[in-house]
Amino acid sequence: MAELFIRKSIEVNAPAEALWRVLTDNEFIPQYMFGCVAETDWKPGSPLEWKGAADGKLYVKGHVVAVDEPRRLEYTVIDPNNLAVPDIPANYLTMIYEIRQHGEGSVFELIQGDYSKVAEGQKRYEDTLKGDDFILVKIKELAEGIRVAAMDASNAS
Repeated sequence: MAELFIRKSIEVNAPAEALWRVLTDNEFIPQYMFGCVAETDWKPGSPLEWKGAADGKLYVKGHVVAVDEPRRLEYTVIDPNNLAVPDIPANYLTMIYEIRQHGEGSVFELIQGDYSKVAEGQKRYEDTLKGDDFILVKIKELAEGIRVAAMDASNAS
């Protein structure tokens, strides 16, 4: 099977730093990550666990792979609860968030895969395609909200 990645991007009317904050701060993460918080220190090699903010249940886990603040965040993921695949490194997918400054705003790109190399890859690919648009739009909304709040605070002083 040829490589199989999900690649989606969106223009955001906010600086890269605002996007970075939305991606790594539990003040914002539950609002786009289906009610989960990220338990990690965001350092390469560290574990990353997505747990329900309300129930504390582990929903997704992985490891932080690379951090280049505020431009790139890369980590691995597996859903140990909803998959009938072994929880082994070969079945973990890689998530990459890339942020590029674009004028006064940014371009946020989400890359996920390689589905061709994991068990049940085609099914996992199709299931994942359904949720990514919501995540992109919500991240954009939150980052732009930070920008507006910062501008309001600046104008008030």
